[in-house]
Amino acid sequence: MRILVLGGTAWLGRSVASEALARRHEVTCLARGNGEVAAGASLVRADRDQGGAYADVLAQRWDAVVDVARQPGHVRSAVAALEPLTRRYVFVSTGNVYASHLELDQDEDAALLPPLGSDEMPSMKQYGEAKVACEQAVLDTFGAGRTVIARAGLIGGPGDESGRSGYWPHRFAHPDGPVLVPDEDQQIELIDVRDLATWLVGCIERGASGIFNAVANRMSLAEHLAVAREVAGHDGPVASASAHWLHEQGVQPWSGARSLPLWIGDPDWAGFAARSNRRAVEAGLRTRPLRETLADVLAWEEQRTGTWPHGAGLTDKEQRDLVRT
Repeated sequence: MRILVLGGTAWLGRSVASEALARRHEVTCLARGNGEVAAGASLVRADRDQGGAYADVLAQRWDAVVDVARQPGHVRSAVAALEPLTRRYVFVSTGNVYASHLELDQDEDAALLPPLGSDEMPSMKQYGEAKVACEQAVLDTFGAGRTVIARAGLIGGPGDESGRSGYWPHRFAHPDGPVLVPDEDQQIELIDVRDLATWLVGCIERGASGIFNAVANRMSLAEHLAVAREVAGHDGPVASASAHWLHEQGVQPWSGARSLPLWIGDPDWAGFAARSNRRAVEAGLRTRPLRETLADVLAWEEQRTGTWPHGAGLTDKEQRDLVRT
């Protein structure tokens, strides 16, 4: 098959391209910047902010286009240019599109946020609305029978520069005293980037269509942390803290500086990482155990150059100071 990846130089896009190439498909990546594509893929340099961005890929037909964009204008221009030449459009969306994150086990029929009306979201605060608009553009142009919408949750594994999947195994491997952990009873889901890429390419091969929650490995946060401790070989002390205390100390939930990654910290978001993946499993989604993902991301973290933590987490000093408070 001939597959066009819009992007392909960043983590997920490159993983999709690599998987498609491993299965002997022909892959072209359309991207800007100086990033590298997977070995064996063709690269077309183009800026999706500019008119005529798709001119160099309009001379051939595509079995599928894979798009991970977040700006509605990028998707609107892509589907308009590529629909006459493309059999199937695979769009990677997000669970942030849902209007409510309170309920557990919501499926793909849950209510969505209103779509963003503009071509560009002014800030990440409109991320969910922007992705709704992207989904709408794909469905309006390609129709449900030629579209795959994959609403991904937390993606992890080797190469995760967000730091969310790598923080805990690395922290337990390098504790620097008692490890500060949240005691909140919440659910968390994490899908390995390699499993997501494999499933997306499989959807193309099978001619699948539909809207899917592409999530996996649902368990309590305590269970997730226990797996992280196991792969790190940690048997030292931990210091549990309540959500109230963490908020008082200025510890941020989920990601970013001075955070405890994966901790949600807001009961109104209890269902954010606890959605049903039944439809995706029925459509062929198969995922590896969390233990394997965290072991592999720990190995990657140990080899990574640059500062740590990156993207999310507490520094050693921040953790020491908080434990002493």
